[in-house]
Amino acid sequence: MSTTTNEARMRADARRSRAKLLEAATAAFAENGADAPLDDIARRAGVGIGTLYRHFPTRIDLQAAVFRSQVQSVCATADDLIATATPEQAFAGWLRAMAAYLITKRGLSSALIATLGRDCELISSCWMAMHDTAERLLAQAQQAGVVRADVSAEDVLRLAHGIVVTTEHSPEQTDRLLSLVLDGLRPRQDGAQEAK
Repeated sequence: MSTTTNEARMRADARRSRAKLLEAATAAFAENGADAPLDDIARRAGVGIGTLYRHFPTRIDLQAAVFRSQVQSVCATADDLIATATPEQAFAGWLRAMAAYLITKRGLSSALIATLGRDCELISSCWMAMHDTAERLLAQAQQAGVVRADVSAEDVLRLAHGIVVTTEHSPEQTDRLLSLVLDGLRPRQDGAQEAK
């Protein structure tokens, strides 16, 4: 059964509205936290509040969509870096991209965990996507000999998270601390054996 031009255009319009809402919500949540006013998000997106509710019937639906979209974006950054940069540059670039993402989520994951639970599909699948991406970049960097062999993907994710938490009130320090961590992740020059 064929679709009419008008129906196809409506679907395209709906996709554009959804994308605008996700972009506006991402910015609003980054600036004002997970409780940013929904009418402000609709206004930023240039749509009515009814359009927001048609796409995202509840606040948690919008929060979940933003969270998933951000994780997908950060993971996609890894693919771009792997294709265009050296293993060392890709690993460092993704670590910085992940930290930038963590900085902007301002309570979003906490709100989702409080409502949906830590073991919900959204949190689990997003955690696995981040873990798998970190593991892929880490393995490439380790094979190139630019990151210590005793570092795990969990180490990388915890280090990035720790830096973001400790620099919440002084975000200008984030990059400096990431640089220190990246220096510490390089293979040891003294020939000492790394723990396996």
